[in-house]
Amino acid sequence: MSQVLTIERCDLNIKDNKSSHRTELFADERLIVRRGQAFAIFVYLKHGSKTLKANDPSVNFIVHTGLLPKKESGTKVSFPLSNSTVNTKWSASATHDPASNKVSITIASSPNAPIGLYSLAVNHNGQETTLGQFTLLFNAWCQNDAVYMQGEAKRQEYVLAQHGQIYRGTHKRIKGTPWNFGQFEAGILDICLKILDDNPKFALDADQDCSARRNPIYVTRVLSAMINSNDDNGVLVGKWYNITGGVHPGQWVGTGDILRQWAESGSVRYGQCWVFAAVGCTVSRAFGIPCRVVTNFGSAHDSNANLIIENVYDEEGNNISDGDSIWNFHVWVDSWMTRPDLGKEYDGWQTSDPTPQEKSDGVYCCGPAPLKAIKEGELTKKYDTPFIFAEVNADVENLVRLSSGKYVKIGGSTNSVGCFISTKAVGSDERQDITDEYKYPEGSKEERKVFEKAQHRNKLQQRGEEPGLQLKIKLAENMIVGSDFEVYIGVTNNSMVTKTCMLLFFAKAVGYNGRRGKSCGFTSDRVELPAGEERRLYLKLEYDTYGSVITSDRLIHLSAVTIDKENVDYHKAEKTIVLDEPPVEIKLLGEAKVRQPVSVRLTMANPLPEALQDCSFTVAGAGLVDSKPITFKIGRVGPKQEATATAMFTPTTAGSSVLLVSFDSDKLKNIKNSISIVVMGG
Repeated sequence: MSQVLTIERCDLNIKDNKSSHRTELFADERLIVRRGQAFAIFVYLKHGSKTLKANDPSVNFIVHTGLLPKKESGTKVSFPLSNSTVNTKWSASATHDPASNKVSITIASSPNAPIGLYSLAVNHNGQETTLGQFTLLFNAWCQNDAVYMQGEAKRQEYVLAQHGQIYRGTHKRIKGTPWNFGQFEAGILDICLKILDDNPKFALDADQDCSARRNPIYVTRVLSAMINSNDDNGVLVGKWYNITGGVHPGQWVGTGDILRQWAESGSVRYGQCWVFAAVGCTVSRAFGIPCRVVTNFGSAHDSNANLIIENVYDEEGNNISDGDSIWNFHVWVDSWMTRPDLGKEYDGWQTSDPTPQEKSDGVYCCGPAPLKAIKEGELTKKYDTPFIFAEVNADVENLVRLSSGKYVKIGGSTNSVGCFISTKAVGSDERQDITDEYKYPEGSKEERKVFEKAQHRNKLQQRGEEPGLQLKIKLAENMIVGSDFEVYIGVTNNSMVTKTCMLLFFAKAVGYNGRRGKSCGFTSDRVELPAGEERRLYLKLEYDTYGSVITSDRLIHLSAVTIDKENVDYHKAEKTIVLDEPPVEIKLLGEAKVRQPVSVRLTMANPLPEALQDCSFTVAGAGLVDSKPITFKIGRVGPKQEATATAMFTPTTAGSSVLLVSFDSDKLKNIKNSISIVVMGG
């Protein structure tokens, strides 16, 4: 009578496997491994049990994932016990200690296996014994994996880093905002997997969807749709104005709270582009896909796909454009992967955008599009390359619509879109300019050639026309929120004759996405300009006027127009002010040690001529503050007075981390800063 395989217990060797697979940062106490790399488990046999030997036809191992696993789909795989494992497919080997009942089993996963939650079992003569469960992720350290990335520093940054910088403002006033991605916080990986399970493609064909999760292209495209809630029960609801009934996008300091809230109660209110991108980065890194957050300054939204942003104004200088727009900045993500569907030359960074702007294949999603295709104007390459190409390359035309219905071109630009494209540098909080990865230098032969290949655009203004008026907006040096300051327009007559025109100078609050708010200043004058001379028109911006209308982005849009109706001559200049915010000072009081309380002193001076109500500091940081940020309420802070608080927290993890601090009140919101903290071991 043949022996029966009887297993007493199985040790998944979680600690050692997580260490070797670089998943030890996950707070979840379970086996999490990366595909294409072997892991070891220990099986303890009962006395008298059949042993596990290589090449025994009666024994094989089974792994499966998904609701309806199938061998044809690769979601269920059976493989024998061999003398050794291989790194190209599922395989297993074993070592039996004759002096004990312990068998060491090494299991290697396929570098092309679908990611997700797996069950592992051993089958002996048709009797199956479950050994346990594990979660399989993409592997940027495995050369056979589609997300393989060379360079340990890059892998540390784009897969393992839990905090980063997201850049906002304008191309002349770029400011980094710290963000806690928190992909390794307890429960986050399960929520990320839930995002995949909640996507409509899973409901339509669960097995096909789970099988496709082997492909980072597919997973990234699903995420770009599921991070927004427009077509499904996705993570975030977008809101750009009249923000009530939810969390203002600027108040978020990390992804963890957003994902937990979504898992508990559905779509979270509210997000804007940098929040969508940050959540997308968190989920991608949790899955093991190298990912970076990218900001494009002067980002075009080309709604009619002609690669021209047409700004149309009436005779009074009001913007009456419909559809096209240029955002002061827009934020998306780049993910690293191969593109076997397009060819090896398109491997590398791929842009995807979870902010809902336009539909793709009937769904609000965008990408992934290869940076190579974007730079070369290869608009037929998947996915959504034309839209992203326009975001960084579109030309701008400014037109005045006369009362007669006639349109008069008053200028334009070929270099105002796609400026200072930025991401956090590897291994530091410095900004890295990656514009050259997206486009050739502005004005270069290559850049123009690429643009013309992508689209036949309208002809540039004919050369040799008589030069006219030149209009420039000049700003004050110190423009801190709460202060009064002056700006002016300078108009120079470059022609050979005297010009007479009206000067109009507008100031309006504006959101980061370019949406105009209420007026906070206006002045006008009729001027006569002799040839070669300059005139100035000053506008004083007072806090009493702008303070109640600006958003938490602290942006004011200036617009200057010259109107010469007699000669049908119009000129326009625009500039966006980013008001400086008061600094939040953070001082560590003592040495940070694991599991020992430590305090920081938080200070911020109120720059406003009025009191702040409902003031608070919020602190967060992976490995420093428990999964939920801590808020310290301090109440009222008088005009020109200091807000102070002492925050205490207990670090949980040794090593380098970043403490994120945010100040909020009724009139000043989302004032952020961060410090690096080295936590000593216990």
